[in-house]
Order: sequence, then C-alpha cells, then structure tokens
Amino acid sequence: MIDYINTSTEEIARQLLGKLLIHQTPTHTYSGYIVETEAYLGVEDMACHSYAGRRTPRLESMYNIGGTVYVYTMHTHHMLNIVTKEAGNPQAVLIRAVEPLQGTVQMGKNRKATGITVCNGPGKLTKAMEITKALDGVLINEGSLCITEGKVPSIIAISPRVGIPNKEDWTAKPLRYYVKGHPFVSGMKKREILHEKEYWL
Repeated sequence: MIDYINTSTEEIARQLLGKLLIHQTPTHTYSGYIVETEAYLGVEDMACHSYAGRRTPRLESMYNIGGTVYVYTMHTHHMLNIVTKEAGNPQAVLIRAVEPLQGTVQMGKNRKATGITVCNGPGKLTKAMEITKALDGVLINEGSLCITEGKVPSIIAISPRVGIPNKEDWTAKPLRYYVKGHPFVSGMKKREILHEKEYWL
C-alpha cells in the first residue's frame, strides 16, 4: 500500500495510477481504476491552494496528515484529493480521472452521460461516484472511500498540469501523471488511444 507520509508527492501521484478507488454509499458501490493524477507541492507551489502558507477553513484538510481526503468545490464541481506528507506540510494529489469498474450504470445516470465522458475528468468522476464535500477531512480507507490495489500501467506519461495559467515556472512543471493511451484520461485524443492490452500490463 501507499505510504502517504514518507513518500514524495510526485511519487504518490505515480503510485496512485492503476489503484482501485472505491466509494460505498448507502445504496451503491462505485469503483474505478485511477488513470490520471496531478501533484500539488504545498507552500512553494504557486498553483497549490496552500501556496505561501495560505490557510483558510476551506482548505484546512490540506494541513492534516497524509492520507486525509481533501475535497474542494470549483465551478460547482467537487474535486477529490489525497493529502500527502506529514501534518502541517500541505501537499496533495488530485485524482483527475478513473476507468469505471463497479456501479457503471448508476454512474451514467448520475452524470447523465455514457461512455468515456462519464469519468474522464475530476469533476465528472466525483459526480459519477457520489463523492461530495461530506468526505472532506476523513482518512482514506477508514470510511466509505477506499483505495486498494488494482492494475499496473504499462507506461506512465508525464505532462504539465491542466488549467494552470500564469503561475510562472509552475505552469509548465511536469506534475501531471497518466496511463499512456488510456481512453478515460481527460483530453485524450482518439489517435492517441491504445488497446487495453497496451495500457495495462
């Protein structure tokens, strides 16, 4: 399992790829393989909520111990993050996309969508899997939200993060990680999509 405290945030972002994200609600079990993540490196990272030590009630969970769930809202969409490092060192990994496994029919209903558009983005996957602000501040694997072993990516691709303009050097830093050629990766072009046997070992 992942050590969310003693491992670098960048390495955790890599290690999360292929892991199975599970959310158990009172009525449904949702799960999916993580295929895209982004690392946010705390007080030095101009794109991170905690840049320069910013601390507000909304992002208090970022200052908790690694393995804490941090859910924030952006443009009405919930964004799921896993806090990394020791308490007081506010770094985190954003879960950007998953390949659905369980609860796929209900996921489609929740999103009013079908196919890859159900979960190929951070706000999409949380709506599909009924992940809300109610989970903010809980520890992963100690409540209704769990991450377990899953599949192994064939190739992990790296790029700058999505939607990070005007953050000086941090805009171009290669802190986005994804399963190369996976159709559920956000913004994946059709010509870049590989066969399933090629993107999972």
